[in-house]
Amino acid sequence: MSDVESDKLMLLETNCRNLQQASSTLLLSTLGEDFPEISYAPFVRDEEGDFYIFISELAAHTQNLLRNPLASVMFIADEEGSRNLFARERLTFKCEAHEVLSSESHYPLLLDKLEKKFGNVVGMLRSLPDFYLFCLRPIEGRYVVGFGSAYVVKPKTGELEHISEAVLKKS
Repeated sequence: MSDVESDKLMLLETNCRNLQQASSTLLLSTLGEDFPEISYAPFVRDEEGDFYIFISELAAHTQNLLRNPLASVMFIADEEGSRNLFARERLTFKCEAHEVLSSESHYPLLLDKLEKKFGNVVGMLRSLPDFYLFCLRPIEGRYVVGFGSAYVVKPKTGELEHISEAVLKKS
């Protein structure tokens, strides 16, 4: 890879990280009984690259995750800042979900992290019995920056690989 290509890839990796870090919420797609369902949730991310969401049992996505631990998350650029609405910058991850139980040692630390980011509302939600803490572990990512500019994202490192015909044949 040339220095120019390497510099371009490093810039894209930075832009990909910035897109995710600019959001306090993620779009969440889960598998309902009859149809896929989409929602959103505030999140924090740990050093391993896992997303954590604290959601009510009354929400459809909570029941969906308890029943089927597969989900997708997405971060997408604002429409106003996008040059072409057919090719908005976006980052998606396919994830495996699992509930973090209140008996686990890192449970209070994760809620503290959520409270630090989102304020006292998390402290109030902690006291409610119908809230679940989920870990969404990315297993595969895609970053799209325009037509013909799509990349596989390594979830733990954020490294990108251009999706070329050769990459598509490996899938």
